[in-house]
Amino acid sequence: MTDLPTWGAIPSDTGTRFRLWAPDVPEVGLCLPDGEHDMKTVGDGWFELTADAPVGTEYAFRLPDNHRVPDPASRLQAETVHGTSVVASSAHDWRHDRPDRGWHEAVIYECHIGTFTPEGTYRAAIEKLPHLADLGVTVLEILPVAHFGGDRGWGYDGVLPYAPHPAYGTPEELRELIDAAHAHGLMVLMDVVYNHFGPDGNYLHMYASRFFDPERQTPWGAGIAYAAEPVRRFFIENALYWIRDFNLDGLRLDAIDHVRDPHSDTEILIDLAREVRATVDRPVHLTTEDNRNVTHLHARDGDRVPLMTAEWNDDWHNAAHVLLTGETEGYYDAYADDPTSLLVRSMAEGFSTRGAGGKGSPSGHLPPDVFIDFLQNHDQIGNRAMGERLTVLADHDRLRAMQALLLLSPHVPMIFMGDEWDETNPFLFFAGFEGELGKAVTQGRRREFEHFKSFSASDVPDPVDPKTFERSRIDWSKAESEAGQAALARHRELLILRRERIVPMIPGTGSDCGTMLKAPALCFAVDWQLGGGRLSVRTNLSDAKADLPPADGDLIHLTGDAPGVPASTAFWIS
Repeated sequence: MTDLPTWGAIPSDTGTRFRLWAPDVPEVGLCLPDGEHDMKTVGDGWFELTADAPVGTEYAFRLPDNHRVPDPASRLQAETVHGTSVVASSAHDWRHDRPDRGWHEAVIYECHIGTFTPEGTYRAAIEKLPHLADLGVTVLEILPVAHFGGDRGWGYDGVLPYAPHPAYGTPEELRELIDAAHAHGLMVLMDVVYNHFGPDGNYLHMYASRFFDPERQTPWGAGIAYAAEPVRRFFIENALYWIRDFNLDGLRLDAIDHVRDPHSDTEILIDLAREVRATVDRPVHLTTEDNRNVTHLHARDGDRVPLMTAEWNDDWHNAAHVLLTGETEGYYDAYADDPTSLLVRSMAEGFSTRGAGGKGSPSGHLPPDVFIDFLQNHDQIGNRAMGERLTVLADHDRLRAMQALLLLSPHVPMIFMGDEWDETNPFLFFAGFEGELGKAVTQGRRREFEHFKSFSASDVPDPVDPKTFERSRIDWSKAESEAGQAALARHRELLILRRERIVPMIPGTGSDCGTMLKAPALCFAVDWQLGGGRLSVRTNLSDAKADLPPADGDLIHLTGDAPGVPASTAFWIS
């Protein structure tokens, strides 16, 4: 651990220290407004210089071929990812304390800043925070904002992981959003991408080829060589930067199954989590996406979280989606044969141990708040050719029954922006790339779906067309409609019930708390023995009344006319 970050331009009272790892070149120049300065070699491929460059100073690095490149650890860009970087301050007058909430209280709202409001900015998002607090959300999860090429995109093609994208506002305005969220009792998680760099604006290969692993490719770009210490520091310090400099409550680490580190004694994900825990003296929630269904990163030590806090539970979603839509193409194929039992197992034990290639680790020993369940998210909607939501794919009554199951389970529920009023606008894949890269993205997107029989690949919306981005905005006027108000009231009532009756039961829950009970086809019955009592659920997604296992205690919720009727979900506490 170091007192100063290894990477980037760090201002102080004595000047700004600039640092770059460039092991492929013999010299590096620092370009400042007053001219060019030779940087000093300080060993192991590092170049360093402290200069009189106050906050706001633009700079770039010059390579021996006279190519000027931005700082890969830039905290702010003057304009695009191809231009000059800017010396930035992390100072902010934080006005509000972070919410004093345990992770078991989490109700996550996943949000893409650019399509969350008509303006698509941090400032506009601040105006919607009272809506989230009134709904019963406790965690705002923001899709990645690291600077990527173009002015629109999901955020997973970032090339400057330390620099918030100016399309949404300034770093200061992002801090204001986080501070305002805390004022409304909301924790804030930032989505970060440590598995690849995007295709537009990554210059590391020009001077630090050892940053990448020549033996490995991810689905999105070159694999990263995490065993190299400078590379390791780049990502660990990035996690600390977002948590400390932006006062975040935690991070969501994207697709960690592609953060592969076989050449290190300890994998980088473990080192990252340990360093965050050791250096940040407050609760920090580290959540992950990982289709391997591994459990070693999420083991608990009593009430203590040594490494990662929670994991996106794709098994829950995949089985639920098959049950609601009947779709079995793509990754849903693995859940086609018996989605009911796979969903029941996921409810009771966390994973159904499917994972990538049908593999995974048994997870029943983990407490229920390790698992983040969702009916849909940016991926599960946006990776569809037409970006449809479940509101236009599933039977309305059965969707309501599943929404109740999601929000009242002892697992952590996550909803995608607009879910709360049954939004029907699509969330499409979009990007702002231009030229040949833009054409390649359009062609590649349409090739993904050329074998689908229900539509022509030419019908797939063009991801680089600005209209595709505009169509993906949620429509806040629908929340004011009669149907929108009814959906909001339903979600609000469920989340009040969760907060008042179920959340207090979760602390102290031991291993193997879920029990699967035998039920008829398209029905599921699970009992959880939680720290504060027993929670039971009985759901019927079939077309006929079903004889479900009896449940003891007080009936606290019923979706449908009676327990066991079609499209019903009932919960009991005893």
